[in-house]
Amino acid sequence: MMAININKKLHGSSGEMLLDIDLHIKEGDFVALAGESGSGKTTLLRILAGLEEAKGSIKVANESWQDAKICLKPQSRGIGFVFQDYALFPNMTIEENLLFVAKDKALASHLLEVTGLESLKDRMPNTLSGGQQQRVSLCRALMNRPKLLLMDEPLSALDPAMRTKLQHEILALHKEFGTTTIMVSHDPSEIYRLANRVVVLKQGKISKDGSAKEVLLQTSGSQKFTFEGELLDLLTSDVVTIAVVAIGQQLVEVVLTQSQSQSLVVGQRVRVSTKAFAPILTQE
Repeated sequence: MMAININKKLHGSSGEMLLDIDLHIKEGDFVALAGESGSGKTTLLRILAGLEEAKGSIKVANESWQDAKICLKPQSRGIGFVFQDYALFPNMTIEENLLFVAKDKALASHLLEVTGLESLKDRMPNTLSGGQQQRVSLCRALMNRPKLLLMDEPLSALDPAMRTKLQHEILALHKEFGTTTIMVSHDPSEIYRLANRVVVLKQGKISKDGSAKEVLLQTSGSQKFTFEGELLDLLTSDVVTIAVVAIGQQLVEVVLTQSQSQSLVVGQRVRVSTKAFAPILTQE
């Protein structure tokens, strides 16, 4: 069990705010931190890692990482951290990057094999693609068999196909190592695929906490499905208006009457839902 009870004054997107978190996480859970930019997600990760100071306490199992008397340094916390920008040592080979953390060639070889990198172990980071470098970063984070794996939008710079591939690898490694994992992500599909629990932050406070299904699926009443997105354009065609909505990385066209379109403004967040329509799924 991990018990987090911390607070810290921050300057968020809407001015000064208080990051105030009271959270208990079970060992082996995969928790996704979601919420708008500036809500405190990355700061919370950095506090857990010992990279930023805060008031309060952090306790993992029977070990206190932080309280009124002590605050363990990052290297004493038994964590792994996967950054968005890979943070690999450019003057070391892939294998050397892993062995820098722990001199365990068997574990390094196993991690590189699981992630399809074993044949590249003698290459330098700058010769690899972004997806390959992020694999190396993930392997390196697991080399010390961490009690806690922290990931800050680790796949945001990758294309959709590579993101999906690495999501499966992350989930496989999470299950194999049984590591408690906390990941910051803005991608609903990624969160739904990976996390068994979703914690949403809003202005430094927990606004939602539950399973991915409870938090992400917003259908209610007789609605068949509901998606949120950004209104990109309003196109007039004869007597109707076509709204172009960006939902994730997809564009959706919705036909509106003129009266329905009058209150809409390009750039605002909108919700696309349906009641009578029954969608059909087909393979690509």
